[in-house]
Amino acid sequence: MSDRVLHLSAVEYEKSVKKRTLAGLFLLGFLVLLTIYSLKVGSYNLTYLDLFSALWGDGSETIRHVLWDIRLPRMVAAVIAGAGLGVAGAVMQNVLRNPLASPFTIGVSQGAAFGAAFAIIVFGAGQTHSSGVEGVTVHSPYIIVLCAFCGSLISVTFILLLSALRKVTPEALILAGVALSAFFGALTMFIQYFASDIQVAATVFWTFGDIGKAGWRENGLILGALVVAMSYFILNSWNYNALQWGDESAKGLGVSVKSMRIGGMLMSSLLVSIITAFLGIIGFIGLIAPHIIRLIIGNDHRFLIPYSAIFGGFLLLFSDILARTLLSPAVIPVGIITSFMGAPMFIYILIKGKRV
Repeated sequence: MSDRVLHLSAVEYEKSVKKRTLAGLFLLGFLVLLTIYSLKVGSYNLTYLDLFSALWGDGSETIRHVLWDIRLPRMVAAVIAGAGLGVAGAVMQNVLRNPLASPFTIGVSQGAAFGAAFAIIVFGAGQTHSSGVEGVTVHSPYIIVLCAFCGSLISVTFILLLSALRKVTPEALILAGVALSAFFGALTMFIQYFASDIQVAATVFWTFGDIGKAGWRENGLILGALVVAMSYFILNSWNYNALQWGDESAKGLGVSVKSMRIGGMLMSSLLVSIITAFLGIIGFIGLIAPHIIRLIIGNDHRFLIPYSAIFGGFLLLFSDILARTLLSPAVIPVGIITSFMGAPMFIYILIKGKRV
């Protein structure tokens, strides 16, 4: 009887793995289709024939410029930034055991934004201009990233210390995130008060979540951070599964709970700080993507982590398409679109009170 039960369990497990793998392939397929569509749509109308001709190096110079210098870098930025925010949200929700946790809701994005503003104003790392495609020129991207990481690290340290205290509810952590967001907002306004008009304009523009800020250099840095973070998260996916059963159970299975919690938050904050430093604040992708993926494949982090990355990229790319087409030829900052999408999800999760 026991052998039969084990056999049935093995069969069910194989079916579950196949279903989850198939779901991942579908998600990836939808993302690929959306990337093609995103390259086609915009204020400058392209046909699919124009698109594929330009991809192969043919077509007019104007079409090649629109594709290779504007739309392709923007599409890549949306996919990799969305992937980074999605996976960061999944890990934060796990290590904090809080379904409402995400880079935006616990103040990590706002801390990174303050660091970027500090670098622009105090160190002169960026300035506005009125010509060209974008409104801000970055002179020292590494200084901005370093300052953004330091700002996000302050939020992470505070949240980790607070989560280590007993009887701290998920709602209390989110309230702490609100307080941190207000704190960093006040700090940003304080340094803006003593800044020049150009510096203030640069920091205000920077806080808008805008995919169009990224070029190939920025995409390369975000992609590098994403590869490093994803490798760390996937290698520790079994440990994240163990954390779901509680700290004591995880310790009994040989998991260093403290190391997993600190390492996960540090990797997530580094990834978020780099994304925020280049693209500004993009809210709620890290909240929405993991929750929708859990509805599809469950809480197994071997699948949840990569699928949250895929779906995060899908969500941000879809939001960017809406931002470019709703009021075309005007382009809405994508952070506005994601906030409209994320606010109802946040309220739903808060009312439902669901735990990860």
